[in-house]
Amino acid sequence: MAQDDTIFKCDNITKTFGGTKALRGVRLDVKKGEVHALMGENGAGKSTLMNCVIGLIKADSGTMEFEGQPYSVRGPVEAMEKGIYMIHQELHPEPHLSIAESIFLHRENMRGIFLNKSAQNARTAEILKKFNFNYSPRTLMKELTLAQVQMVEIIKAVSSDARMIIMDEPTSSLDANETEHLFNTIKELQAKGVSVIYISHRMDEIFEIADRVSVFRDGQYIGTKLISEITKSELITMMVGRTVEAVFPKVDVPIGDEVFRVEGLSGKGFRDISFCVHAGEILGLSGLVGSGRSETARAIFGLDRPESGSMYLNGEKITNKNTRQAIRKGICMVNEDRKNYGLCLLRSIRENVSLPNLESRQKGLFIQQGREKREVKDVAEKLRVKAGSIEHTGFSLSGGNQQKVVLAKWIMASPKLMILDEPTRGVDVGAKSEIHTMMCEFAAKGMAILMISSEIEEIMGMSDRILIYHEGRINGEVSREEIVNGTMSQKEILAKEFGQ
Repeated sequence: MAQDDTIFKCDNITKTFGGTKALRGVRLDVKKGEVHALMGENGAGKSTLMNCVIGLIKADSGTMEFEGQPYSVRGPVEAMEKGIYMIHQELHPEPHLSIAESIFLHRENMRGIFLNKSAQNARTAEILKKFNFNYSPRTLMKELTLAQVQMVEIIKAVSSDARMIIMDEPTSSLDANETEHLFNTIKELQAKGVSVIYISHRMDEIFEIADRVSVFRDGQYIGTKLISEITKSELITMMVGRTVEAVFPKVDVPIGDEVFRVEGLSGKGFRDISFCVHAGEILGLSGLVGSGRSETARAIFGLDRPESGSMYLNGEKITNKNTRQAIRKGICMVNEDRKNYGLCLLRSIRENVSLPNLESRQKGLFIQQGREKREVKDVAEKLRVKAGSIEHTGFSLSGGNQQKVVLAKWIMASPKLMILDEPTRGVDVGAKSEIHTMMCEFAAKGMAILMISSEIEEIMGMSDRILIYHEGRINGEVSREEIVNGTMSQKEILAKEFGQ
């Protein structure tokens, strides 16, 4: 590689947290105008290195260079000033800021000592129009969905004139149309000489958008390959150190009696929804972000009140006025945003798993602590949660293991219906395969599963039936037989998601 082509490089970067070596002498080089994918299982060190690059944490040792000069910063604002911007996977926007204020945070349009709001709003309107983001610059961030917040972050990065943008799972909350728009934006950035470090667990995205890929494993640098010179199976082997035979290990199990049914269900974001799900069945809900899939699930679980329609569990009409009622009836839900709604990150694995199950493990006024510890340990072992102790906090776990803890707390509740909203969002390929295997095991024990996913490969690979949502209504149903024999393709399912 010619030196002139390299915009960023680091060498022998190490970082230790307590007794854990998060980075072990890793290295990375990025060319000007390339999309450089960074891959590895959760906990491999990808985000740790990027946090060192933007100054959120300080490396213990090693060197960095940016645009041919020694590079070090004391925080993200200084990194942005030098031309490096990072879009984080977990978004925590200031809810009371407007879109304009969020985009121009730390680089406000000033008139002397005063903020020039009118000029800043006008400039923001121009930027939003370029991105076809049809919102007022004055719209508050708290009024946006997770996908819309993600788009604002991307717009902020592009508008900051960064020469290198780090994107950590940028499409995790985007639908197919928004993802395509992001990829077009990335290509425009490349044409202007901007470099992109692209962190993602979505293999298809890497092979579509990246020029090169570097792999980390257990905090170590494994290697860098041209995308054109590596296969998906070879890349997976580099990542996990072993061959993962099947990312979608669907096991066909006998489909039993009807467990749950909705008739004419309507509410915020969905209209006249009717379907049923049986014991042992994985029913997939497919559709674009905002199509009504998650909104339907929220109403079933008691998070939102439906406007009309009926729900039946084992043939008995039910009404879930809140989540406690749903849980008591045997309905549980794994939310798509595990860190905000699925876990208490500063609490232990034991406390997280026990939280919705304390009532059944209570004797008088006291919790049966011996029973609690024994049962939490058993379920954690069954779900292969990787942690030294059930007393470790949720914050200390990788994304895949956090998701397993969320699953564990609901498995202890012995649900009749399990709702899984984006069950493998932001987890690595190894953990994804394990979670899919667990889903099959749950189904084999007679559990009814309702799965929502924005990954069409996951929906097609794991579902016994698929309901396709479009603008709040069901626009089609696909059987597993149609998928297996090829009479229903991925392209045709996507067409129905877009209303065709």
